Amino acid sequence: MNVSLTTSDWLTLFVQFLLLSVLSVGGTITTAPEMHRLLVESHRWLTNEQFVASMAIAQAAPGPNILFVALLGWNVGLNAGGGLANGLAGWMIAFAGALVTMAGILIPSTTLTYVATRWAHRNRELRAVRALKQGLAPIVVGLLIATGWILVRGDADSALNPSTIAVALVSMLIVWRTDIHLLWLLAAGALLGAMGMA
Repeated sequence: MNVSLTTSDWLTLFVQFLLLSVLSVGGTITTAPEMHRLLVESHRWLTNEQFVASMAIAQAAPGPNILFVALLGWNVGLNAGGGLANGLAGWMIAFAGALVTMAGILIPSTTLTYVATRWAHRNRELRAVRALKQGLAPIVVGLLIATGWILVRGDADSALNPSTIAVALVSMLIVWRTDIHLLWLLAAGALLGAMGMA
């Protein structure tokens, strides 16, 4: 997929990820539906397959959960730079895409987290601080469910796959009720997908 990104587009990408960073209550993964809307549906800088593959690879890889943002930016850069076959220019534009999205997502949330955590720790006995923590819990759960829905739904034009929904629901229950490591569930989902069952 080849796309053309102007300087204004790169700035839009950076600013959108700055805004998403402020909204990422409960982690960056909770903003995945909005990232999908922005990158796949609105601007068409990524295909749905690239988006889902970036999410899956980053979640399966060891390391921080936020790696999917770098992969999304990398893929936007690859699409803008003509791919890795374009040589050094393709690599540099892909790297720039990863850098733009990661800087956008990290700068506000890191600053806000640092300031808010220091304040909340100093004032942890205040009723307002305790209420805020309890009030944010349902929001985080809702955002995670929305992320799961985007990943299960796939393309907005395609029909829902009942077996994919079943795998997602069973996985959700296993995560909620057991201590089974997530990598086992990812491996099981990959196996089911490879067999054409999900």
